[in-house]
Amino acid sequence: MKLTFWGASRQVSGSMYLLELEDDIRLLIDCGTDMERKDYNPEDYLGIFPFEPSMLSAVIVTHAHIDHTGYLPNLIREGFEGKIICTEPTFALTKLLLEDAASLNQSRLKKINAEGRKKRNRKDKKTSPEIEIKRAADVEGMYLQRQVDETLDYFTTIPLGKKIKLNQNIDMTFIAAGHILGAAHVILEVKENGETKKICFSGDIGRHNYPLLIDPAVVPEVDYLICESTYGNRQHKDDRSPEEAIFDIIHNACVVEQGKLIIPAFSVGRTQAMLYTLHKLRVAGKLPPIKIYADSPLALKSTWVYQKYISWLNEESKEFAKNHTNLFDFENLIYVEDMKDSKKIAKINESCIVISSSGMIQGGRVEHHVRMNLENPKATIFMIGFAAEGTLGYELMNGKKTIRGKKSDINVKAQVKASDVFSGHADLNDLIRFAHYQKPEKLKKLFLVHGEYNTMLDLQKTFIKEGFKDTIVPKRGDSFEL
Repeated sequence: MKLTFWGASRQVSGSMYLLELEDDIRLLIDCGTDMERKDYNPEDYLGIFPFEPSMLSAVIVTHAHIDHTGYLPNLIREGFEGKIICTEPTFALTKLLLEDAASLNQSRLKKINAEGRKKRNRKDKKTSPEIEIKRAADVEGMYLQRQVDETLDYFTTIPLGKKIKLNQNIDMTFIAAGHILGAAHVILEVKENGETKKICFSGDIGRHNYPLLIDPAVVPEVDYLICESTYGNRQHKDDRSPEEAIFDIIHNACVVEQGKLIIPAFSVGRTQAMLYTLHKLRVAGKLPPIKIYADSPLALKSTWVYQKYISWLNEESKEFAKNHTNLFDFENLIYVEDMKDSKKIAKINESCIVISSSGMIQGGRVEHHVRMNLENPKATIFMIGFAAEGTLGYELMNGKKTIRGKKSDINVKAQVKASDVFSGHADLNDLIRFAHYQKPEKLKKLFLVHGEYNTMLDLQKTFIKEGFKDTIVPKRGDSFEL
C-alpha cells in the first residue's frame, strides 16, 4: 500500500492523507482547509485537489475542526461518491462549522461580485467577474449552503472503540483522542499479501485532565504512526488548574481594576471549556456578581452539541451536570446572538467578562470588542491559545504597543495577559508519551505532520533520541510504500 501526504505537511493546516491499497481501494484521512497555501498552481490540481476525488472509496475524519474537514464540500462537488466516516459528535460539530464557513463564503462571493461589477463599469475586460468567482472557488475552496447540505448526506457515524469492517481486508477503529468533543485517533488494520499491517493516524492529540473531555486513549501497537506535532518543541508553561488561572485573572481585571475582561476563544472546544470552568467557579462562590457575555452564535450552537452529547464527556463533567442540570447555563451568563447587541456590549465600560471568537482575534466579533478597548487602561485581554503570526492576537501577545486602525494607529493601553492552561493540544511531554505507546524497535516508521516546520524538525530530533530512528518529516506530495 502507498501513503501520500497531501496536507499539513511541514505546516499546520490542511490535514489530508491518501492511503492507496490493493483492489483500487483509496482512503482519504481528513480533508481540511489549507489556510497556508501559497504556491497554488492550477495546472498541478484537478480542481483544488491533486488527485481525482471520484476515485476515493471513503473519507475518514478524525475531528470537526475546519483544518480537518473544511474541503469536504469541494470533494463532493468534484465527484466523490463514497462515505464520510466519523463519530456522531464530530458529525454534529462538522455540520455547524461547514455551515459557518458557507455563510462566510457567501459574504466573500458578494464582495467578489461587487468588485467584478466595478471592473465592468470601468470596461476592464482583463478579468470578468465570472472568472474571478471561479478562481476563488477553485483556489480557496469556497462553497455555499447548498453544497454543505449535499455533503451532509454522505456522512455515516460509528462509536469509539468498536472495530468496523470497511471491507473484507480492512478493519477500522476510532479511539479517544481528547482535543475536542468526538475527536478520535484512527487505527487501520490492512491485510495485504497474507500480511496484516497496522497504521495509526493521530489526528489532533488532546491533553490529559482537560475540562470536559475524556483523556486520550492508549494507542495499541502499530507498524506505522502518523503523529501531529503542534507543540513538538515546547511544554505548556502554566501549571495551574484552569479554575486557578481564570480566577486570578477575573479577580485582578474585574475586582481590583473594576474593568472589562475580554477573552478571545474559538467557538468549538475552547469556549465550552471556559464556560464550564466559570460555572464551576460560580458554584464554588468564587465569581463576582458581574455579567458574563458569551458572544458567538457558533459557540452557542456548539455548546448545545456538547450538552447533547454529555455521555461522551469525562466523569467529572457528567457528575457536575447531574448535580447542576446544565454544564453551561448559570446566573449572570448571557448568550449574545444579535450583532447589534454585540456592538453595544463592546462599548460598555462596566465590569464584565466577554468571551468571543475568534481565538486569534482575526475576524469574528471579538475583533470589535478588542479594538474598542485597546485604549482602555482598565480593560484586560486574556489570550488563552495559540495565535498565528500576522494576526492581531499575535501582535498583542508579543507586546506590540501600537496597532494599526482603520483611520489611525491605536495605542495599546489595555492589559494583555496570556495562559496556555486552556490549550487543547498535547505538549512535548504528552507527544513523547503518545509515541512511547509503541516500542521503538518495532515501529517501522513514524511520520510527523500538523505543525510548523521548525517544530517538526525539533520533534524529529527528540524522537530519534528516544529511539525512534526512522522518524520522517514528509513534504507535501511525498509518497511512501508501507
